[in-house]
Amino acid sequence: MNTITKRDLVQRISETTGVQQQKAKEVIQHFLDAIIQELSDGNRLEFRDFGVFEPKSKAARMARNPRTGDRIAVPEKVTVKFKSGRMMKERLQPEGPELSQETNGLPPMTP
Repeated sequence: MNTITKRDLVQRISETTGVQQQKAKEVIQHFLDAIIQELSDGNRLEFRDFGVFEPKSKAARMARNPRTGDRIAVPEKVTVKFKSGRMMKERLQPEGPELSQETNGLPPMTP
């Protein structure tokens, strides 16, 4: 597994679209900034076939410091939940034989 950086994406998009790298970088950065702004405003973002980004609030709770055993109050926080879309799910699955609905992927039963 490789790590792809924003710079790598900028170079790829620049090459495939013919747009200068600086312009591609600006567009990508504005896109990411817009996503962050919408999520911080509490909005849900849905990109068909790609996925859904949604802010999710986690309640305050009590935790334990594993080193000392002391109880610690953890404040409420907001995280981002991502659910992948249909196209992403299909593309992430390894190629292989399709499982039939009839057997649910189980081997046939022998008498």
